[in-house]
Amino acid sequence: MTIGGLSPVENKGRRSNKEILDENAPLLPTKREEDGGFDEFNGASFSGAVFNLSTTIVGAGIMALPATMKVVGLVPGIAMVIFFAFLTEASIEMLIRFSRAGKTASYAGVMGDAFGKVGKVLLQICVTINNVGVLIVYMIIIGDVLSGTSSSGVHHYGVLEGWFGEHWWNGRFFLLLVTTLAIFAPLACFKHIDSLRLTSALSVALAVVFVVITAGIAIVKLLSGSISVPKLFPSIPNLASVWNLFTVVPVLVTAYICHYNVHTINNELDDSSQIKPIVWTSLVLCSTVYIATSFFSFLLFGESILDDVLANFDSNLGIPYSSLLNDAVRVSYAVHLMLVYPIIFHALRLNLDGLLFPSARPFSSDNRRFALITVGLLSVIFLAANFIPSIWDAFQFTGATAAVCIGFIFPAAITLRDPHGIATKWDKILSVFMIILAVLSNAIAVYSDAYSLFKKDKSLTRS
Repeated sequence: MTIGGLSPVENKGRRSNKEILDENAPLLPTKREEDGGFDEFNGASFSGAVFNLSTTIVGAGIMALPATMKVVGLVPGIAMVIFFAFLTEASIEMLIRFSRAGKTASYAGVMGDAFGKVGKVLLQICVTINNVGVLIVYMIIIGDVLSGTSSSGVHHYGVLEGWFGEHWWNGRFFLLLVTTLAIFAPLACFKHIDSLRLTSALSVALAVVFVVITAGIAIVKLLSGSISVPKLFPSIPNLASVWNLFTVVPVLVTAYICHYNVHTINNELDDSSQIKPIVWTSLVLCSTVYIATSFFSFLLFGESILDDVLANFDSNLGIPYSSLLNDAVRVSYAVHLMLVYPIIFHALRLNLDGLLFPSARPFSSDNRRFALITVGLLSVIFLAANFIPSIWDAFQFTGATAAVCIGFIFPAAITLRDPHGIATKWDKILSVFMIILAVLSNAIAVYSDAYSLFKKDKSLTRS
């Protein structure tokens, strides 16, 4: 199945005419202002679009995937990473195809075309919930890495605490405040997603740095004989271990969620027929990073690998300069998340604006609304990350549910609804499979998180 981008003729008509209803038009003008005049933006490049879409995909998920290899084994794990990449491509293809048929230029517009105002609002709510939760978690991780954490009852030193000791200026609140004002706020001021292409390129490069460091350490230890070849297939001694295999599904289902930015990136392309190779290139790049990270991390840490592999880089690696390498991994990952933040924030702001002001004029002609929404969101996320660090648990419920809706349930539902009669029999079979998989992963995620919270509360009560 391939992604059919908008043809150059259709793209030109979309940008030069006003045939699209206002509610389906992108919130930000693409190459032209609504009055027909050109603004300063001249269209996004292929490489910039690839980096922006890749950065949307590779966020915190890169740290959770290695642990799936411990559960299912190396061979099935890698096969599942590749399988979900193809499944993501199929779901994006559905969105683009129905966008073209309905002459819509946003994800919310496609949902509105298929399910009316209710569908459009539901999509915007899901993107808002998912992205707010993701950004709060990102800030919590950044704070944990740089200033340490005591959420588990034992204080784990952050990088800056380890270097300089405990001071007021490397405390969580101050560091996150500086990060918000010096990094997040300036990058959030860009109205075009293509303006973030350089920071996205750096973000992808930092993810590659993590892979290179992990691979280097693993190869050195493998050659020295201090680590063994990890298990290739899962061990299934009892029925409980079979159930445990399904716990990796939610991680894999949400690993490639990027659908809320596909239309925005496509709208800014000078030639939107490039969207097919852009999506394929991004998925290949991200799949390569995912597979390499999972393989070398599992090779390095084996059965001792933690749910968040970053936590494994908080101890002696058994090689020279272990402490330096640990700090390099942690700092590069923290900076990586800082640069992923504005890409996720961009989609959050657009969808929240569409939810609150569905009939308002575009951001580019209303700087006051743009500033108010930007400042409001930055403030809420900053305060939540500082004063409600346990919100991670809460957003495991809402975030996982919203993410699978965005990535699989909504595209499949649009296809099954088939408002323009273009869905094939295979499309509908695949859509039913996507919905079953998404519902299953949601059920597993909610059960797993509820069970973990129950065990935690029970242990606290006994103590």
